[in-house]
Amino acid sequence: MSGNLFIVTAPSGAGKTTLVRLLLENDASVGVSISHTTRPPRPGEENGREYHFIDVPDFLERIDRKEFLEWAKVHGNYYGTSRRWIEAEMAPDRDVLLEIDWQGARQVRQAFPQATGIFVLPPSMAILGARLSGRGTDSEEVIARRIDAAQDEMRHVDEFDYVIINDSLKQAVLDLQTIIKAARLRCANQRERHGSLFASLL
Repeated sequence: MSGNLFIVTAPSGAGKTTLVRLLLENDASVGVSISHTTRPPRPGEENGREYHFIDVPDFLERIDRKEFLEWAKVHGNYYGTSRRWIEAEMAPDRDVLLEIDWQGARQVRQAFPQATGIFVLPPSMAILGARLSGRGTDSEEVIARRIDAAQDEMRHVDEFDYVIINDSLKQAVLDLQTIIKAARLRCANQRERHGSLFASLL
């Protein structure tokens, strides 16, 4: 029996990474996809944990072999999701979560139309700007570009099934857990889990 596939998308600064991390800490039946990338590892990152780090020729060969469920080139580096990995993880009734942008989400849903799309929004653009500034790692020019990019990305929110407003992190985690629990209780999923019960209803 296959598990569920969840797509979580959010603009930079909306809190997606923290939200997903807290979910995974509380739900061992959800696994997060580990993407392939051509960018070099950052300090503290390990191959196979944050990303599968490969070189550009290897990535391009994988594209030619159609190994990626979705892929994109961002800021000069390639990122992609392995179709084989996703299918293998979903096979034993294990849920898989993808953290990708709206373009990647669109590609994934073409291959997995049953995937559940979840978009995380900040409570306001002002708060988003404050969060990005509060990191203290980017210049005002970079922050302005990130805010513009966030606005462009948020225009695609209607392509998703659910929207979480990350005002309170505690509530946002509960909202995400609720969506995942609801997906597991869909009639089709319950029919597969409890086939003999459903057969007795005929």
